Amino acid sequence: MEKKAESSLSRIAKYMGVRLVFLAFTVVIGVYLTIIIANMGGYVDNIRRGAIREGIAFQVAEDQAFRQMSQEQKNEFIGEMIRIEEERLGLNRPFILRSFGFLTDALTLNLGRAENMTSDSGSKQVRLILLERLPATLVMWGLANLILFFLSLFIGLALSRRYGSFLDRAVIALTPTSSAPAWFYGLFLILIFAAILKVLPFGGMVDAPPPDNRVQYGLSLAKHLILPTTAIIIGALFLNAYNYRTFFLIYSSEDYVEMAKAKGLSDREIERRYVLRPTLPNIITNFALLLITLWQGAIILETIFNWPGLGRAYFTAIGLFDTAVIVGNTVIFAYLLAITVFLLDFVYAVVDPRVKIAGGKGGG
Repeated sequence: MEKKAESSLSRIAKYMGVRLVFLAFTVVIGVYLTIIIANMGGYVDNIRRGAIREGIAFQVAEDQAFRQMSQEQKNEFIGEMIRIEEERLGLNRPFILRSFGFLTDALTLNLGRAENMTSDSGSKQVRLILLERLPATLVMWGLANLILFFLSLFIGLALSRRYGSFLDRAVIALTPTSSAPAWFYGLFLILIFAAILKVLPFGGMVDAPPPDNRVQYGLSLAKHLILPTTAIIIGALFLNAYNYRTFFLIYSSEDYVEMAKAKGLSDREIERRYVLRPTLPNIITNFALLLITLWQGAIILETIFNWPGLGRAYFTAIGLFDTAVIVGNTVIFAYLLAITVFLLDFVYAVVDPRVKIAGGKGGG
């Protein structure tokens, strides 16, 4: 018995080690590709050099102290200032060499300083910029996705009980509407409820200026949450409900379910033990991935609703070529995704007895 337990622990340890190595390799590759893409393979360096030259030349032209210099002296001074500034920013070194330094900093969560963006408190620390915008994203996406998750689950289960009904056919017919992104529905909601009916705000997180009273602040926040959360829910509800309905129907038609019905078990007991239990891995996966996507927010949705979250910060960073913020946001998401996938492997083994650790019977 003890040898069997030791063998099982050894297989689990080996499995954990292999998964950790694989996920670590994936994170490194993903982060490095983000660095390359965010810097356009080094093209952003040329943009920065051009901005440096333009800024220094403008400063020299406007400063009275430099007007007495000859053109040759001005050119020499400008060249020296450009050299010093490029050296300070590391632009005197080839991008390919600096990219590995960026990779090391990113993987060690040394997110550094933003180049063009600042936090509301005036700090250029990437960590503070992201943390300052995180609560807004968590409020909107957390509320919308939690409602979407449980509503989809409830509707999917209800549809599996009423297979072939009018409601079932209606949801199937409406499933293609989920091919449109949430921001697409957001534009229509703004047009109808903000522009035409004028009953809800166009965007923002709270009224301007923000209410001083906590109750009024909460009511203002709730009012501004209605349109973006509704857009998110409409954009994915029918597809999610259809997916859950399909899973539930598949497991409802298994032989062991028919056997349970023959034994006289109630419908609720059969659903709980023989339908919901086998679908738990899929449900848990969807819920876990839902939670980590809260970090990313949605670039276009937050932008059109003027929502001060991570998605809008990401959009701003792209427009300003602020690679430090882009990479910082991406690397944290990569770590969250890798940790989630790693933990899900072991959750599957707990909730689904069909999942085998490598080395066991039936394992690969």
